[in-house]
Amino acid sequence: MSSNTRLSRAYQNAKVVPFDDESKFILFSDCHRGDNSFADDFANNRNIYFHALNFYFKEGFDYCEIGDGDELWENRFFDSIFEAHKNVYELLRKFHWSRRLHMIWGNHDMVYKDPEYVKKNLSSYFEPIDGESKELFEGITYHEGIILKHENTQQEIFLTHGHQADWWNYTFWRWSRFLVRALWKPLQVWGIADPTSPAKNYKELIKIERRIKKWILKNNLLITIVGHTHRPRFPEPGDIPFFNDGSCVHPRSITGIEIEKGTISLIKWQISTTDDGTLRVVRVLLEGPQKLTDYLKAKG
Repeated sequence: MSSNTRLSRAYQNAKVVPFDDESKFILFSDCHRGDNSFADDFANNRNIYFHALNFYFKEGFDYCEIGDGDELWENRFFDSIFEAHKNVYELLRKFHWSRRLHMIWGNHDMVYKDPEYVKKNLSSYFEPIDGESKELFEGITYHEGIILKHENTQQEIFLTHGHQADWWNYTFWRWSRFLVRALWKPLQVWGIADPTSPAKNYKELIKIERRIKKWILKNNLLITIVGHTHRPRFPEPGDIPFFNDGSCVHPRSITGIEIEKGTISLIKWQISTTDDGTLRVVRVLLEGPQKLTDYLKAKG
């Protein structure tokens, strides 16, 4: 099966989420939440991520996680990840209860494409203090793709992880998972990178981006937002509308995409030092805001 076919299938089976100019979305991907061991890349940015996500919850944003939220290649069980980052999952649960949580599976959490696996592992958790199970993400569903569809303009924004354009990590993800667990996780402690990751293989990254852009050209210049490669992308109107929200495991920062008031922006959250030496988590605008309708004009 070609990358074009895989992307088309993800689009055809995508969950449709209606929105308008009053809607607000924050898109993050590639959190790779782990078990807080030396191999847990998310642990370095967890305070930045929690602060940013808490801000978006209070401001009424919907949260779209575009794959690889949980690191289930290095870690066999969700329980160890949950215990390491319990405050994060409690916040995500608030989004879920508010019906503002939209989840996509990627290659590192591809097990979530199985509804039974999700139900068994994510519906509840055991609270040792009370000695009983408590609801976590009851009724949650993961998708391969999500389409944000504007109620007035009918403009569509396609969200998917992007590993559909990565033949090895889509087709042979179980083999990649085995290599990561058995070999690369122990070596990561010594600073040796996982060669199966496109984020650490520039030549493969370029090939993946090229395949996705080719698919966009075949599909009427559909705005497409992915993750997977960890490389932020924000095109100008008139260019191929290929966006990438980056990742939450950049050194000392996380990147994401905001959609609000009919505009789209690429943002970064990082720790900044004030003149008096105080450390603060701050939001930095990298690109935009750009009107979504500008991409319609470019398309026409």
